[in-house]
Amino acid sequence: MTIKQVIHPDRIRKIPKQFSWIDGRLVREGYLDKCKHPDASLYLFLITVSDAKGLSYYSDNSVCKRLSMDSCLLSESRLRLIQLGLIAYRNPLYQVLDLAPYEKKVPRSRHDGSMQSVGQVLRQIMEVAP
Repeated sequence: MTIKQVIHPDRIRKIPKQFSWIDGRLVREGYLDKCKHPDASLYLFLITVSDAKGLSYYSDNSVCKRLSMDSCLLSESRLRLIQLGLIAYRNPLYQVLDLAPYEKKVPRSRHDGSMQSVGQVLRQIMEVAP
């Protein structure tokens, strides 16, 4: 049995005063299994910059610049996070959502590497947008 021992006692993580944390259910309940790398980057960015209600309003240009991605990749990643029930989006406002139980609310998605046109992605966004 491995005994856990703190490697850097002077660097033990503390919960900051501002709201920003990562829920372990992202891994345990399979959310991250459904994400591609850009999706995870966008989600990490959003949970880092959101307020206590999960709200943030970074522009697409700012997000693309900070995450080194183009607008098409941002749209695709945002759509996957919406479909997974991780975020809501109403331009320009993002909301990081409370995690729902995996078996109830996380839709099955396929990652077969197939490409979609921008039009297809936009139609899917409009279908899930409130």
